[in-house]
Amino acid sequence: MARRFSAPYQTEPVSSLATWSRNLAIFAVVAVVGSILIVRFGFLEMKPALATFFGALALAVLSILVGLAAFAAIWQNGSRGMGRILLAFLINAILLAYPAYLALQYRKLPPIHDITTDPIDPPRFEALARLRSGEGANSAVYAGLYSAEQQRIAYPDIETVELEVPPQRAYEVTLALVTKRKWLVIDERPPQPPRRIGRIEAVARTPVMGFREDVSIRVTPDGEESRVDIRSSSRYFESDLGSNASRVTKLIEDINSAVDNAKPAAPKKPQAPAKAQAKNVKKGS
Repeated sequence: MARRFSAPYQTEPVSSLATWSRNLAIFAVVAVVGSILIVRFGFLEMKPALATFFGALALAVLSILVGLAAFAAIWQNGSRGMGRILLAFLINAILLAYPAYLALQYRKLPPIHDITTDPIDPPRFEALARLRSGEGANSAVYAGLYSAEQQRIAYPDIETVELEVPPQRAYEVTLALVTKRKWLVIDERPPQPPRRIGRIEAVARTPVMGFREDVSIRVTPDGEESRVDIRSSSRYFESDLGSNASRVTKLIEDINSAVDNAKPAAPKKPQAPAKAQAKNVKKGS
């Protein structure tokens, strides 16, 4: 018959499996943080850095399995270590939550990595093209009609931004927003006669891992008004898990808001003074 804490609890030995489960979870955290730093600061190439990251996730899964075995052992022999198991499970849950969310996004979203407001004539990567020539990097050339169709189905609201301001003003507003986001601006060319086309090329980073995603923005005249087209493309991986679409959508919203807020308020029409009512004068008989 199993002994369930029959002796005083403090005198029972600590389960070695529980200790291993906790230690594996802690080591997984260290490995994940290390892999993120490796990617963000470019200490290694992308493949070994990602191998480190996925190896850390594998350690977290192993920690859970060892923790389950430790729980079964404690249930059988009454040894200590439940606190270590719970700590390991908590660490692993936090560690695996975001990758699990990304896996769900991968199943739900189309496998595309290049998002643009103008699939017919997307803004080109010129200064950024040389940065996309490394091993495993995606091409600087637009992904093509298949990507455009997948984008249309998944993100139908991503369209060219039409502004009721001159190209120079649209360019200044857009550049200010890019700078505010702390994207690394690689090239900026304000609208110049005769074509008056402005261009901005910048590098954005994903929030957690810091993967580089390239952004090209084109400002073109439309009579006295202007049009802004945006392209955001992951430098690596076939699927961006929705990050580029989110970036483009948010930038579109901010451009429209910035231009609308800068418009002068329409002057109020002065109200006409109320007409005085004529007094009825009674004539004496």
